[in-house]
Amino acid sequence: MPHDPELIDETKSWLTKARLDLRAAEHEFTADPPLLEDIVFHAQQAVEKCFKAFLAWNSVAFRKSHSLEELGEACLRLEPVLQSLVNRAVPLTEYAWKFRYPGEEESPSRDEADDALAVAREVYEAIVARLPEEARP
Repeated sequence: MPHDPELIDETKSWLTKARLDLRAAEHEFTADPPLLEDIVFHAQQAVEKCFKAFLAWNSVAFRKSHSLEELGEACLRLEPVLQSLVNRAVPLTEYAWKFRYPGEEESPSRDEADDALAVAREVYEAIVARLPEEARP
């Protein structure tokens, strides 16, 4: 039975945006010095959009939220095997706002940015692997 074309389009749209965030994060490493604040922001955004893609595909409503814990918990109700990955992704939540506004005294470290991007890539691959070919970008 073919899948709903609107569902396919919505899922692909979320994943396409997630992939753009991954590309942006990777590109920010080419700046001299690397734009570490932007890298961690885009890593968080990529994970958020991946989780939303998975929920959309499974017709699970979600509210507008940057909380990777909230979104991840909803994903875990569908796919408990993602527990370890969700646990590693949840700390990225704060990058949705941290370092985005004046007043932050420190920047993330290079290791922190590397780790955030690695988790985001892993989440992307794990979510894409759980979707049918036609729902992938």
